[in-house]
Amino acid sequence: MLFIGICGASGSGKTTLADELVRDMGVDSVLINQDAYYTDHSDLTFEERVHLNYDEPGIFDHDLLYSDICSLLAGKPITRKAYDFAEHRRCDTDEIIHPATVVIVEGIHAFYDPRLREKMFLKLYINVEPDICLLRRISRDIKERGRQIDNIGEQYLATVKPMYDQYIRNYIHYADVVVMKGGKDTRIVPILAGYLQSVLAKGGEV
Repeated sequence: MLFIGICGASGSGKTTLADELVRDMGVDSVLINQDAYYTDHSDLTFEERVHLNYDEPGIFDHDLLYSDICSLLAGKPITRKAYDFAEHRRCDTDEIIHPATVVIVEGIHAFYDPRLREKMFLKLYINVEPDICLLRRISRDIKERGRQIDNIGEQYLATVKPMYDQYIRNYIHYADVVVMKGGKDTRIVPILAGYLQSVLAKGGEV
């Protein structure tokens, strides 16, 4: 079993890279989105939840994510966590996620927790210009999360860009491989997939 971490700015293409890797490797896999592990602030009103900083590392339940990853790596199933971005509330499910040959976690702060980093066989950082990430984020948030353009712009200036400058851009120093051009880098995906296939063929040893 291999555990892979993918980190990068919001809109950089982390999920796309994960999907492309899984497709090219051709093995059973589990993709864990860090976004599903936002802390559930059920004690706050909707308006209060709206104004939380969803881009700072402390907004995530790192202990729960770490516990779930440890369970999967130990061969134990977990339940799928989920988050309602319209209501800003957790909406966990009863769906069972079984261990797989490859486990991938992706998120803007995927490299924040040293316990998680230590378990990663391969750490990938996606390096994309912030302006491109912003355009991708606008498209995604309008289509998938029901956001308005004004709200997206305000959030970007208030939290997204400051947290990128303070934290996310610096995660590049933890990476084993830096991926340019985002998740659809047609050259790097087959290279990484081929390397991981060779590692798996050797029983998961470098």
